[in-house]
Amino acid sequence: MNTECLRIADQLHRAFEGDAWHGPAIRELLSGLSEEHAANHGVAGAHSIWEIVNHIETWERVALRAVTGIAMPKSMPPERDWPPISRGNNGWEAAANQLFATNGQLCHVIRNFQDTRLTEIVPGRSYDFYHLFHGMVQHGLYHAGQIVILRKTSP
Repeated sequence: MNTECLRIADQLHRAFEGDAWHGPAIRELLSGLSEEHAANHGVAGAHSIWEIVNHIETWERVALRAVTGIAMPKSMPPERDWPPISRGNNGWEAAANQLFATNGQLCHVIRNFQDTRLTEIVPGRSYDFYHLFHGMVQHGLYHAGQIVILRKTSP
């Protein structure tokens, strides 16, 4: 039976795509956002929405790699942890699309992950996949809260 993995995947999907208990999902928060607003640093010292999107996507990709046996990095240089934005050529739209594509892949992988493997240790870490997968849901929602606040700032 694969019930726990299906539940975790459902929570991750809801956090990003909609029908979340807490409020608007990340897709809803990014909908209709202009490139200018996404790149804006509306709060002094805070990352922009676009930078947050790049950061979330980076860690979702790292989690995907961990499932295939690639060790998660102990630390990441800031330019990898918080990749810079790339304006022009629909850069904002491409960044948002990449986030949702990576998230869709991660949801798929978790759905097909076996419950019996949830207690396996994540390569490069001291915790298990159960902790990682729930952490990915929590990470997305943590940054969704930041996006909510940043949306209220004017570009």
